[in-house]
Amino acid sequence: MPRYRRCRQPGCHAMVKYPNHYCTKHFEHEAEYLASRQRWARKHTEQYQHHEQHYNHHYNVVTRNRNEERSDQYKFYRSKQWVDLRQSVLDRDHYLCQYCKACGKLTPNAKTVDHIVPIAYDSKLKASKDNLATICRECHRLKTQWEQSYYFVHRDEPNTKVVEIHDVNIVKDMIRKQ
Repeated sequence: MPRYRRCRQPGCHAMVKYPNHYCTKHFEHEAEYLASRQRWARKHTEQYQHHEQHYNHHYNVVTRNRNEERSDQYKFYRSKQWVDLRQSVLDRDHYLCQYCKACGKLTPNAKTVDHIVPIAYDSKLKASKDNLATICRECHRLKTQWEQSYYFVHRDEPNTKVVEIHDVNIVKDMIRKQ
């Protein structure tokens, strides 16, 4: 079924078939309107790209390296050791989200490897295969929120009064209670 919209000419109430913007009576304005839309899109695309480049630069240079510990974490994630460790965990877990699996659900094609105890909380566990699990995007988002409230990982000082949880099943239960 074809789609229609109202003519863009002020005061004209004629219906126009997509993709046109003007009726046959006012069609001479169509080319001018499309040219103005293209100019607007070009201008705003350039502004967006500049903003995105600035944001990415700030995040990569300032935020990720805000202190020596964060800088070390970032370097670790870019190392060959991490690439090999990550691949071995994905192979071990057969690309299945371990948090979904703990709920009795199989989520294939999970490609993120997560530290069960975050390395921002305990950096000694960063290269421990026992502290790593494959996780899907949705579980990773929920776990990150839980980590922020439990371990205080994205604050200046982590919460040192909590017990480290090394079991995916317990973490999954705590995420659900949140």
